[in-house]
Amino acid sequence: MTKRIFLVLILISCLTVAYVYPQLPRLISVAEKNDEKPTYSEPAYTQVDDREIDDEEIRVVTVIPEDFTSSLDYLLHNWAIDKNSTTNCKPKPNPSTTDKQYKERLRKLPHEIEMPFNSAVKSFIEIYTQKSRRQVENLYGLSSYYMPIFEEALEAQQIPLELKYLPIIESALNPRAVSRAGATGIWQFMIATGRMYGLEVNSLVDERMDPYKSSQAAARYLKDLYNIFSDWHLAIAAYNCGPGNVNKAIRRAGGKQDFWAIYPYLPAETRSYLPIFIAANYVMNYFDEHNLCPAQLKIPVLTDTIMVNKRIHLEQIAAVLRIPLEEVRILNPQYRKDIVPGETKPYPICLPHNYANLFIDKNEEILAYKADILINNRRYETEIPLLASARKSSGSSAKYTYHTVRKGQSISVIARRYGISQAQLRRANSLKSTKIKAGQRLKIPR
Repeated sequence: MTKRIFLVLILISCLTVAYVYPQLPRLISVAEKNDEKPTYSEPAYTQVDDREIDDEEIRVVTVIPEDFTSSLDYLLHNWAIDKNSTTNCKPKPNPSTTDKQYKERLRKLPHEIEMPFNSAVKSFIEIYTQKSRRQVENLYGLSSYYMPIFEEALEAQQIPLELKYLPIIESALNPRAVSRAGATGIWQFMIATGRMYGLEVNSLVDERMDPYKSSQAAARYLKDLYNIFSDWHLAIAAYNCGPGNVNKAIRRAGGKQDFWAIYPYLPAETRSYLPIFIAANYVMNYFDEHNLCPAQLKIPVLTDTIMVNKRIHLEQIAAVLRIPLEEVRILNPQYRKDIVPGETKPYPICLPHNYANLFIDKNEEILAYKADILINNRRYETEIPLLASARKSSGSSAKYTYHTVRKGQSISVIARRYGISQAQLRRANSLKSTKIKAGQRLKIPR
């Protein structure tokens, strides 16, 4: 018998607050009895009764993963998506869609992973296409940058390309996303799992936030999960809650190795994970059918990667190459404090395609820019003497720090290093020309 899936409305006043899963952000329950329209509520976390459920009724509690809806708004306003996005589309209403149309569209998707349609899948499709339209439009715009990265990593492991939509659920395509449990990055790796798959995590570098390396690690992890369960639905569930919880659910279901058979024994969030994955595949392929308008983002799609073997700060790159610092950060999210520790080993820096050669040409100037402040963590070279002289007098000496010219340095390099103009530097030192020599001591205006 075909399983009938009912989404049960849970009254907030009747909830028993209990621990369900460490990353739960909120719970949405939907009632679909007789011909009632779905009703959304936002109760506290709850745990569903694990009683035996027959084919006549499956209780579905739709628990939203952390960055699915409520966190999407936070991400949209705090990850520079709104201010970077533009669109020329005129808003149009979402057309009515029948269950038959949903089923047929899912059937037509080119997929290796089975994409069934049921009430749970429908509820998430409607959240995507009705309640979260602006967020989905921005995510679709971001996908033009991230999807090729995901596809390349998945293709290298010869696993289904439709898995590229998992990061939409995990992080809303935010490489700096961090869950309450500490899962980090676009693929939401915990530290232990990330390190197990070769990702570096320390005070300066967190490769869980590197879209390229984390995608390669995620593809290997997904392949390993598939090799354990020989079923993509179970592998996807295990990606969310861990293989141990899936194995436990299989045992409690009498050894049945099918997602819908073990469904009532999975953590509440994981019960929604596969339906959301199917809904994400649907909405990212049937944009036009729901009058969704992709945001045009100003993040460069074409980029080049340069390996550096010296310690460098992202602000140095942004200032000298005249690229917005936020853009450099978006392209290099793995550097936690904007510092690339290239002196220990070569590290990659991702730049817009047309800036790679400029970086090479201005390498020395970049390294010199504000080096004492940004790299050496020294605010001023002569801090103590200046403070001492300031106590003695309120004279002009307290307005300056000093720099001793090194061989090969020019006025322009020194000015950039301290964030001042050449004119300011010349005026402070009564220089009639730009000629300076090694060993010369220059005043640097504060």
